[in-house]
Amino acid sequence: MAKMRLLFVCLGNICRSPAAEGIMIEMVRRAGLSEQIECDSAGTSGYHEGEPADARMRSHAKERGYHLPSLSRPVRAPEDFQNFDLILTMDKSNYQNVLRLDSTGAFHHKVVPMTKYCRIHNISDVPDPYYDGDDGFRLVLDILEDACGELLDRLKVDLNRTKS
Repeated sequence: MAKMRLLFVCLGNICRSPAAEGIMIEMVRRAGLSEQIECDSAGTSGYHEGEPADARMRSHAKERGYHLPSLSRPVRAPEDFQNFDLILTMDKSNYQNVLRLDSTGAFHHKVVPMTKYCRIHNISDVPDPYYDGDDGFRLVLDILEDACGELLDRLKVDLNRTKS
């Protein structure tokens, strides 16, 4: 069976998307599904290409037991559209920007707002914590834990369907 491949996307790929990637990697590991689910992250801009996640986000994530391993990179079209099963965007702007990168519209069905998976938080965007201080980073982690938990539950159902 092929791996389910997830790409998490925000603007600069230094706060929200690497946090989502790190949270999901850990949840997948705990569920024993690392062989079936692969995670990566990217940004709609290349401003921070090659840089690790923001030090504040890494610190807050570490407090919760998450490691943020990725280095920032921009979304690569058309490769990312072809290589990933789901492209999860952090806000409306990221969503629109990713859809624009898929000029033919052939992969629009793969692009999904991350907040679609929130069970606890009733919001439409994962806010950018860059200028919001510690509370902003903690809120983003709360939202992403919520969304990643539900996403993983849904992926488990899909994986079980493909087994039978």
